[in-house]
Amino acid sequence: MTPHELESAAAARWRGQPGRLEVWYATLSDPVSHAGLWIHHEVVAPADGDSPFGHGWITWFPAGAEPHTQRFGPEPIGPSHDDGSWYRGAGGRVAPGSLVGCAGAMDWDLRWTDPGSPLWTFPRFVWERELLPGAQVVLAPTAEFRGTLSVNGTPHQINGWRGAVSHIYGHGNAERWGWIHADLGGQDALEVVTAVSRRPGLCALRPVAFIRLRTDGRDWPGSTLPAVRVRTVLDLPRWQLEGRIGKRTIRIRVDQPADRCVSLRYQDPDGATVVCTNTEQADIQIEISHRRRGARTVDRRWSLPGTGHAEIGVRGDAAPTVNERMHG
Repeated sequence: MTPHELESAAAARWRGQPGRLEVWYATLSDPVSHAGLWIHHEVVAPADGDSPFGHGWITWFPAGAEPHTQRFGPEPIGPSHDDGSWYRGAGGRVAPGSLVGCAGAMDWDLRWTDPGSPLWTFPRFVWERELLPGAQVVLAPTAEFRGTLSVNGTPHQINGWRGAVSHIYGHGNAERWGWIHADLGGQDALEVVTAVSRRPGLCALRPVAFIRLRTDGRDWPGSTLPAVRVRTVLDLPRWQLEGRIGKRTIRIRVDQPADRCVSLRYQDPDGATVVCTNTEQADIQIEISHRRRGARTVDRRWSLPGTGHAEIGVRGDAAPTVNERMHG
């Protein structure tokens, strides 16, 4: 990717308006041990005009043990950075090629590289013109990470871990949503955001799926519009998407085992409570097929046992979780 293309997708968009949410996050996992890491920074500008703040968390998913989260912030934050950072505030710094920070018993110093271009989960014009209440772009969809993570004073080497760095901007979270990032090897990846809008009259409708698959240097589907014939069933610990895109059928099945998940509560700019249940150790199955003369032929199939990145989120205090381990 060119530096200009990356910067245009990654640079801070918030300019001080109330009622806005901006997020930069990285998810990565070790292809050998299946350990994982989630680093989440966000800027919240409350809709009621209260002072904006930065906050977030880091979750360590060790191999064969329960995940552990440390939160950082909230701290006051302003809309400008003059040192090349995309985010700088509570928790540390997110900048081109690096994530550095500390929170409680954890600190991290990571470098990432990705020769590919950003993956536009939502249409690029929607992102640039802010036409939806919220949108996401994957800045580095096939990033490789190196560096160190310290947990309770014990160093862990991050060497050749795979994942992604992404950017979200809008007015807040959807009413309900599911998210998937699947590293498919090399420069291939799948990104999915499926969500129910919280706009009046739309919150009772089924989720709308945005699906982007990059394989062999090409992005599919050809259109970045939502996959309206794909049906999402959001549930925990197992959920799925299935339906037609053009002449092909896509099936995605996600398993988020409770012992590999963390559930976190936080607030949207409008003050509503949000709960997300996330893992970087999901089991994900992906299949693309087509029918010809009544027979189904599988075109491509991928299986990610323990290295898929997935999340289900819901607005509301009564939102269900897979466990009661509410960290922070």
